[in-house]
Amino acid sequence: MVSVTDPMAVPVYAPSRFQRFCEGLLYDPRDAVFVRLSLKVIVILVPFIAALYVWFSWPLALVFWAVQLGWLSAPVILMLHNTMHRPFFKRRPVLSKAHPYLMSLLFGIPTGYMEHHVAMHHVENNLPPDLSSTMRFQRDNPFHFLLYWGRFFFFIMIELPLYLRKKKRLHLMRSALISTLAHWAIMGALLSVNWRATLVAFVVPWFMIHLLMMVGNWGQHAFIDERQPGNSYVNSITCINSGYNARAFNDGYHIGHHVKSNRHWAEMPKDFLDNIDRYAKEGCIVFERLDFFVVSLLLFAKQYDFLARRFVRLPGDTRSHEEIVAFLKQRTRRVGTGYFSGAAEPA
Repeated sequence: MVSVTDPMAVPVYAPSRFQRFCEGLLYDPRDAVFVRLSLKVIVILVPFIAALYVWFSWPLALVFWAVQLGWLSAPVILMLHNTMHRPFFKRRPVLSKAHPYLMSLLFGIPTGYMEHHVAMHHVENNLPPDLSSTMRFQRDNPFHFLLYWGRFFFFIMIELPLYLRKKKRLHLMRSALISTLAHWAIMGALLSVNWRATLVAFVVPWFMIHLLMMVGNWGQHAFIDERQPGNSYVNSITCINSGYNARAFNDGYHIGHHVKSNRHWAEMPKDFLDNIDRYAKEGCIVFERLDFFVVSLLLFAKQYDFLARRFVRLPGDTRSHEEIVAFLKQRTRRVGTGYFSGAAEPA
């Protein structure tokens, strides 16, 4: 029997005037945890960045990266992810506009994240028009990942606006362009003030977050049923019972997220359990005690035996360990014979 230990409830805070204030700002009071996280980020990172500009040292830089990239980046990225899919601030709507740009600047998150993720990725669902589609690549080949990441890193500023223009979503095209250029301009100006502090606080995080987000997306869509690549149940994976889910608002439930993108993060584990027979029928891939980043790394190392040991057997699954290994290998094959082809290769 499959069991889930991931959070199925939002954090409970003691009743207070501050908590009532937070909840009163929001469409969904369960998202008060995001207000608290945002305030924690500002209180910690803003003084830390100021200290880098005044008293720069490389030991201080290492501590900063441990706090920013190691501790805070995952929950902040997934906070933004959730607030892009669901309305956030009900009162003071200016906060809804300012919040993602401030968090993006502090962590190096792409300022066109919403336009890329919501307006493009979820619309195209990893099929060939998706600019972050993994279909054309051999997903256990690290060289293929470098090609995949290189396309995103060097060309997304051209491809995303062109995609949005083609779809006649001109306001989103302008938003993606202007916000990204403004982000670059701020970093350029700060480099002229103190290049070492700017490199540590803004440039390196910008590079690292772009890399880590694509490693995560690669793992999320590494296993594809070539017979039905547009089916969210079999072009995505789910990771359960992972410490990552507790830190990143149940982000591991990626199948459920693609099936219903505005489902609240606290409802993900219950939705998985309620629909476990559907997951079994569709042939979904579910791992436990892994996250998407580790899945990608295991694939690069071709550790299929380890992946098979963490594979969750859904109801009715009687396959042997060796059959699971073969199944996982088959699901990582390239779908399409050419880079711009979306046709499935014959078995």
